[in-house]
Amino acid sequence: MVEGTAAKPKLAIIHTTPVTVEPLKSLALERIPNVEIFNLVDDSILPELAANGGRVEAVRERWSQYAAIAERLGADCILNACSSIGELCARVQPGIGVPIVRIDEAMAEHAVRSAARIGVAATLETTLQPTQRLLRAKAEQAGRTALLEPVVAASAYKLLMAGDKEGHDRELAETLRLLAERTDVVVLAQASMARVLDRFEPEERRKFLTSPGLGMDRVKQVLETK
Repeated sequence: MVEGTAAKPKLAIIHTTPVTVEPLKSLALERIPNVEIFNLVDDSILPELAANGGRVEAVRERWSQYAAIAERLGADCILNACSSIGELCARVQPGIGVPIVRIDEAMAEHAVRSAARIGVAATLETTLQPTQRLLRAKAEQAGRTALLEPVVAASAYKLLMAGDKEGHDRELAETLRLLAERTDVVVLAQASMARVLDRFEPEERRKFLTSPGLGMDRVKQVLETK
């Protein structure tokens, strides 16, 4: 390293689907100048959670090992990109020497500060429950009341897994519009859902909150304090 130059901050992102790899990499490079990124992907986790009823403890040891590997590879911060296993972050953090950021935490904090009636949209049932628990916890911490209206667009996820991204986006967009009519703000529980908002007019998008941007801003804050 040339004397006087600062080392690049290193961010590890742990994914449960390859769908989030490129979007989050692009977002990180946009929001955090000179960040160095590496990805760990395990696409067996979501099918396992779907089969076991969402019991995240079944994958805790495996995910903990990924976090430990990220630390050994020199990560200054670890981003958990999957809301379905977001609750593992706090459980694993005591054994890891670098900060772990839950991608949906900043979104949940923003949601409970800005609205009372919150729509919670997901395409996976395994993501819906942890997201609702997070929102209720953040509302309690903030001394706020949060009325949640959950919706699962399961058919949209099936289309995505079949390779029909257009069908997924079309069906999910319709579900989101209907939910937005009944609520003050709509939380998109999965990072992979964020791109669907490209189908909406700017005015429509104001009712929706997504985790990638807010989560990456939280990562930036963490890295700036190191």
